[in-house]
Order: sequence, then structure tokens, then C-alpha cells
Amino acid sequence: MDKLKIVFMGTPDFAVPCLSKLLDVSEVAAVVTQPDRPRGRGQKTVPSPVKVFAAAHNLRVFQPLKVKSPEFVKVLQDLAPDLIVVVAFGQILSQAVLDIPRMGCINVHASLLPRYRGAAPIHWSIIHGETQTGVTTMFMDAGLDTGDMLLKRAIDITPEMTTEELHDSLREIGAELLAKTIQELQQGRLVRTPQDDTLSNYAPLLTKDTGRIRWTASSKEIHDLVRGLNSWPGAYAYLHGEKFKIWKTRGWSAVCPEGQAGEILQMTKDGFLVGTGDGGIEILELQAPSKKKMSARDYICGHGLPVHERFE
Repeated sequence: MDKLKIVFMGTPDFAVPCLSKLLDVSEVAAVVTQPDRPRGRGQKTVPSPVKVFAAAHNLRVFQPLKVKSPEFVKVLQDLAPDLIVVVAFGQILSQAVLDIPRMGCINVHASLLPRYRGAAPIHWSIIHGETQTGVTTMFMDAGLDTGDMLLKRAIDITPEMTTEELHDSLREIGAELLAKTIQELQQGRLVRTPQDDTLSNYAPLLTKDTGRIRWTASSKEIHDLVRGLNSWPGAYAYLHGEKFKIWKTRGWSAVCPEGQAGEILQMTKDGFLVGTGDGGIEILELQAPSKKKMSARDYICGHGLPVHERFE
């Protein structure tokens, strides 16, 4: 069976295993990724992980500011791909782009659609306390993650799993599922399943305010927020006007001392206990202003932490 001629569109680390898998099962005619961006404290301009991988494998790379611009639509038309594969690209494709490949455009999405359409499905599935998620491949249409579903693979979310851990599992699952999708597409065995919009919800981009801990929430809600934003961008709270990032927590099963939400209630063997809307939560790992991430116990030993002070 002849290999399909594919244009791949992707940007972050999540997309790299899919591109790597495509090199084994198809002809990658070109890679399209976001322009180099300033990143980090020094705001040094760096290429995307997909561009780094593509360059290392001598693949042709394009970085349009707008993939739907008439000039770039013409570039894609000249490439004449059989299929366009999109994985966390970061731009919305116009109908003119969707119409170019003879076999359509396939997207690899990190949720069990129609749940968690949008830009941050991995984060929000944990923040919302889901116990299962997965990867879905779909044919793309002009909507936001609304196209017909193709293949799915599910994975359990354990109570302590972080977004970083889930991300790493899903990116490998996504690559395998993509390869199977392309194989079944070539064999004419793919079944298209329309999405039920009544079952959908939205996973929007994260903002700075997303990470602000509301201590009046339940201990579980706070725990899910902390692990959902680990390792980026991090949950946080303020103490004496200074911003502390909270990286790891644990539910408190023992009886909690009485206190207010956000109040430091007592020291523990592994950290300290903070009051919540339904009891307390143990802080195990944090990052003080201008400091590195460290265990809560180490922070207490080096800096102290006053009981009955309140995080806000």
C-alpha cells in the first residue's frame, strides 16, 4: 500500500510523538508550526518543539503567522497533500485549508470528545476531578473540535495524577491512535461518528486567575486545581501580600483544628495544614517568591511559618 502524502501541523511537545510516528507510516511532505516566540525569563526567541524535531529530521518547515492567509493557502495547494494532520497546532484552519487535502484533515485531540473541546483539555479534566479521559481522532470541520469522531482510547486519571503526568501518557497514546487511524483510513474501515453537542463542554485557555486558590472551596476542589496546574502554570495564593505557588497537596483525613478558610492551622510531619471550605488540606510542596520549588517541610525548617496566619 502506497504511503499517504501528509502535511503535519503542530507546535508543542505534545505533538512531537505524532510527527515521529508519521515518519514511519507516511510521507511527510511538510511541517507547519507556529513562528518562533520569546520564552522564559530572558524572553529569548526559541523555536517550537515540533520545529526542533522537524529540523533534526530534515523536514521542510513552514511558520506562517496566519495559516488561513491567501498566500499560505496557495502554498498548501501547491503541496497537494492527501491528508493534513493537526495536533495542538494553535491556529484555527479556514474552510479553504480544510478543503485542500483529498482525504480531509484529521485532528488528534486530548480528550474523549465531545467532552472537553478547546485549548486545554488535559488541565481541565483534572481540575474538574474527572476519573477518566483519553484521546480522540476526528475529521475536522470549521467548528472548534466539533468534527466527526473516528477512534478513541481511554485512560484512567488517578487521584494524585498531575497534568504533566497525564500529558506524557496521552501524547504517546495519541501517536499510536493516529497511526491506527491512518491505517484504517487507507483500508477504508474508518467509521465516522457525529458528536452529540448536548454532551460537550469547553476547556478554555488558562489565564493567570485560573490558578488563584479559593480557600472556601472544598479540599478536593483545591487538590484537583493544584494537580491540574502542575507543572504549568501553577496554583497560587498570597501570604502577607507575597505570591506563593502551591505544587503538591494531600487531603487531610484526621480531625482538623477549627479555623478559617486559608488559615494555617498546624504543622504536620510533611508540611502544614491550611483550612478549607470543608476542613483542611495539607501543603506538601510550594515555591516562595524568588525561590525554587521545595518541600513544605524544607521551607518551614529554613524560613518558619506562623500558625494562624491566613493565605488569601
